[in-house]
Order: sequence, then C-alpha cells, then structure tokens
Amino acid sequence: MRFFITDDDQAVRSMLSQIIEDADLGEVVGEAEDGSLVDADLLALKKVDILLIDLLMPNRDGIETVRQLKGFDGKIIMISQIESKDMIAEAYSTGIEYFITKPVNRLEVISVIQKVSERVLLQKSIEDIQKSLSVLGMGKPREKKEQPFAEPGIITSGKYLLTELGMIGESGSKDLLDMLEYIYRNEKENPYDNKFPSLKEIFHNVAVKKAGVFASPADVQKEVKAAEQRVRRAIYQALTHLASLGLTDYTNPKFEKYASHFFDFTEVRKKMLELENDSDSSVSTARINTKKFILVLYLEAKRLIG
Repeated sequence: MRFFITDDDQAVRSMLSQIIEDADLGEVVGEAEDGSLVDADLLALKKVDILLIDLLMPNRDGIETVRQLKGFDGKIIMISQIESKDMIAEAYSTGIEYFITKPVNRLEVISVIQKVSERVLLQKSIEDIQKSLSVLGMGKPREKKEQPFAEPGIITSGKYLLTELGMIGESGSKDLLDMLEYIYRNEKENPYDNKFPSLKEIFHNVAVKKAGVFASPADVQKEVKAAEQRVRRAIYQALTHLASLGLTDYTNPKFEKYASHFFDFTEVRKKMLELENDSDSSVSTARINTKKFILVLYLEAKRLIG
C-alpha cells in the first residue's frame, strides 16, 4: 500500500511514517506541509493508495484540499485536533473514509489504516474482475450504484462518537451505525416512551436488512452471530482505547467524558490494570455490557443532532 502524508507539523508526519513502517502497512511515497502543495496529478504520479491529511493547515486546509482532488481514486483519512461535530461532519461530507483525532494514538492509526487498506484491495479486485469480464465480452463494468439516502444526522453523529471512542476502524463500527439508523427510524415510527428495543430485536432486524428479505432463517441467524462478534470486538476496542488514555493521563478529557458513561468504571479499571501489567488481552477479566453501550451510543448520538 502506498501512502502520502500532508500535515504542517513535521513531528506528526514523522510519527505517522514511523507507525506505517513499524507496522509494515506499506510505503510512504511522499509528504507535504500544506494542502496547497497537493493535487490529484501529484498523487496519481506517485500512485498513492491512501492519503492521510490534516484538517487545519496555514494556506489550504484539509477539507478544501479534498474538494480539489477531483480524479483521485484513492482513500482519504483525515487527522486533526479539531473535535467540533460540525467540522467533522463537513469532513465526512467531502468523501473521506475516516476521521482520527489528535493526539495520534498508534493502535487507532494502525487499526484504521488496516481497514482502509482492505477496502482499497477489495475495490481493486472488483475492478480487475469487471475489466476481465468486459474484455471477454461477458458484461460491462457496473456503474457505481448510489447508496440509498440514510438518516444523515444520526449516522454523522454516530461516526463522530465512534471516532472519539477510538473504534471507528473496527468492522463492528459499521454494524453499530446500522443499528443506530434502525433504532432512530423505528423510534420515529413507533415512539419508545420508556421502552428500548431488545438487543435480540436490534440484531435481528439489522441482520434481515443486510442479508435480504428472501434470506433463510439460518442465513439471518448466521449474520446475527457474526454481527454480535464484530460488535463485541469493536466495543472491547473502545474499552481498551479509553483505558489506555486513562493510564497515560487520568485527566484526559475523553477518558473523563466517556469511560464511566459507556462502561462500568470497575471494568475500565480492570482493563487499565491489565494494560499496566502487560497482561494477555485474550484472557481479559474486564467485561462489557453490549446493550448498555448501544443504548448510550444511541442516546448520545441523538443528543448531538438535537
């Protein structure tokens, strides 16, 4: 995978390059200290797959730069200290894949880059297959199908929260966003009052939508089980991320704001001790409450959109 890093802070560029090199994620083929120094032709010349770009830069910011990159087929990850949900929403509206907040967290950067790299490889594989079929006269490359318009507010605020929690790079984050959309639409049609849908109902309905209405009960159940595992892994990543922040700085704003809100603090403390002692994460004693997490995530996402 080929990377290009754009950030006005040399230290950040060096840190990202080091992370990419140490984790064997690919090759950094170019750097720039401002968005005004980057264009689609330069990225094409260097055959860039993934662009990492800062939001705030002196001459041309990240959002404006991304808007100017017409013709760039790679993926974009935006990185910034900005935590305004409006600016993050604007960044996502330009077509970026993920938004990572500074200070840079090594585990989060690696996780996000791995997920984006998988998408790049998948997209290339599909394009190669379509080209082969076209050459053989077995069909034309499919036009890109536009996704149906979803509930933009709840999805945008959901992405913001998942980014804050350091779990946006996990595959389960997509399941969680689908759940937020389902809960939000369902509540608009049938106000919950004091009754929140059961975890079983949420997973089942999202699985039916993903598998298709004609899917067999066995296929739906298989998707439910897979989604449950993905979501648990994603939530556990959020617990690990917050515990790591708390271990580094107990007064970290994100740690103070989210740790005890999304998790039982006893479990957060257990995870902090495990990280401190370098315990094997596969045998962690820290427990997560999936329903509580989803409920809090939904209520917080809804609160953000007013």
